[in-house]
Amino acid sequence: MAQPQPPRQESIEISRLRPTQLTVGMLEVKRKRQRLRELERRPSELVAYILETPIHVVLGPSQNAYVIDHHHLALALLKENFESAPMEIEADFSELDVKEFWERMQVEHYVHLFNAKGKAKPLKSLPKSLRRLKDDPYRSLAGFVRVSGGYAKTDAPFAEFQWADYFRNRIDKELVTKKFDKALSKAMKLAKDEDASNLPGYLGQQPKTGEKG
Repeated sequence: MAQPQPPRQESIEISRLRPTQLTVGMLEVKRKRQRLRELERRPSELVAYILETPIHVVLGPSQNAYVIDHHHLALALLKENFESAPMEIEADFSELDVKEFWERMQVEHYVHLFNAKGKAKPLKSLPKSLRRLKDDPYRSLAGFVRVSGGYAKTDAPFAEFQWADYFRNRIDKELVTKKFDKALSKAMKLAKDEDASNLPGYLGQQPKTGEKG
């Protein structure tokens, strides 16, 4: 059986990238595209930005590279017509056949087979292209909450999807899609609630100025 290799960095063609999840938050993709455009005329800063949150991939059959972290940046790079980018290779399963590859990917928790409603789907539902990823507004909300300090970044697999599902059950979708700022304000409060204490990156109630804690 193929063994995972220590992460190594390598420049990989964007065309080789394949998703390991069904959805992304398109607002997050839009934000990353805007950032890429801002840095387009400052190459050194652009490279630094990409290296700050490297795309993590697993090498698979047919010379494909499967994204296991930072799908949003990967899709932003694709939409902005980048040809390649430095990425971290978490494992090389390229010698496995297709069936063995997907079995290994699921064992390693490298696949997130849930749709934009948070419902589990079969492996055959996984899109073959980053461009076919569906929008999950709650995934955008979870990303914006983290960036705003609502919870901490964590290495837990698909942590932001766990937060997305938490908000999905507590915030009306119409508020998220039509009044995002209000949804974000509500989500920031919910992120501190005790009901979220089992979620990765939970920060809890922060003491007010002047309080000891």
